[in-house]
Amino acid sequence: MSAVLIKGVRPLGAKLTDVLIIDEVISAIGTEASRQAPGEVRIVEGGDAILLPGLVDLHTHLREPGREDTETIASGSAAAALGGFTAVHAMANTNPVADTAEIVELVSRLGAAAGLVDVRPVGAVSRGLDGEQLAEIGNMARSGAAVRVFSDDGKCVHDPLLMRRALEYIKAFDGVLAQHAQDPRLAGSGACAHEGELSGRLGLSGWPSVAEESIIARDVMLAQHTASRLHVCHVSTAGSVEVIRWAKARGIDVTAEVTPHHLLLTCDLLRGYDPLFKVNPPLRTAEDTHALRAGLAEGVIDAVATDHAPHAAHDKDHAFGDAAFGMLGLETALSVVAETMVESGLLDWAGVADRMSVRPADIGRVRGHGRPLSVGEPANLTLVDPDAQWTVRATAMASLSQNTPFAGRTFAARVRATFLRGRATVLDTHVINSAQASDGDSDPVFIGSGSRDRQGVLGG
Repeated sequence: MSAVLIKGVRPLGAKLTDVLIIDEVISAIGTEASRQAPGEVRIVEGGDAILLPGLVDLHTHLREPGREDTETIASGSAAAALGGFTAVHAMANTNPVADTAEIVELVSRLGAAAGLVDVRPVGAVSRGLDGEQLAEIGNMARSGAAVRVFSDDGKCVHDPLLMRRALEYIKAFDGVLAQHAQDPRLAGSGACAHEGELSGRLGLSGWPSVAEESIIARDVMLAQHTASRLHVCHVSTAGSVEVIRWAKARGIDVTAEVTPHHLLLTCDLLRGYDPLFKVNPPLRTAEDTHALRAGLAEGVIDAVATDHAPHAAHDKDHAFGDAAFGMLGLETALSVVAETMVESGLLDWAGVADRMSVRPADIGRVRGHGRPLSVGEPANLTLVDPDAQWTVRATAMASLSQNTPFAGRTFAARVRATFLRGRATVLDTHVINSAQASDGDSDPVFIGSGSRDRQGVLGG
């Protein structure tokens, strides 16, 4: 039997209490926790940290197989654990593409071997992401990986007939189709910046908002026609929020996600032509950012998803138009949400848990995650110090790549501990591998003082 007693934490930001974990579940909460603790128990001093259910990411690029120079499933899992995640969905645009049962099972096995988060493979919708023929959707669903989310992310499923067939196919096993909404005729291969006055002045090819909004409008109608589940990846415009609001009001089974960077950053940052800020969909205007925050607070946007996209320096170190799209996101996601949504009063910590754990777990059908903080529930947990001050250092991140747009930026709120089924994967910002865990250690571990003047550096 393994036991952990977490002392002095605030579940969802509520009053201070203790939590006892025995083996893989929450065994007691409150005064009963200390009384029921066995003789050999690991004590974690919570330091008034916020206790959340472990975070779930619907949109993570782990690059393996094929680009292990930029990220591996092991390194991405470490980054996820440091960010407070206990489950992530690994997108299908690997090399080879995750469009067969064999590839998704490989990803699942590598995730289990890393042992830091539950890695759920996402299956491709079309073979090779070419948008022409359906991938082995049924085989991937029936495989040992039990795939439930399918996406050609990085490319749009632009053919409406193929999209309809995929939506009809996934109904048989309660799947969800996650669409990268980008009309390839409206936002061609050269599009790299939000289309507007600034992109024209900078000489950058424009990516118009309607390229996203028109695909979402088409797809929600297809979802209604097929009575199937649609999920919209990385929503970035105010117009998209309105289309999704309209669809939900009609009872269409559509969910949506927003990235942390689209909640915080705007296209004004492109003035310096820094390719770190090149992402797909592009950073939008301040008006779009405010609409995204409001949509997330209202629940029109269901989830925050990182779109963690690691790239090697030689893929990013180019002129803006030639650089690779994408940013790191796993290790900074919760801090960005705390700044944009909690500090602004748009969400409380219960709302953060809902948008970053409960709803993502439900959308992805991830069992054992996003559960209530109650006795008998799986101990997939995250402890967050809301008063920590830490500065992002690209070179200190767990990811093999360093393309974070937040390097040098100081955030409040930092993950201090992460537990996967009762086992600490992170304690006080240090990753703990299975071989390092010491379940019988009775010495207390201190993970936060709650002091507003304490400062830290990620990885330090």
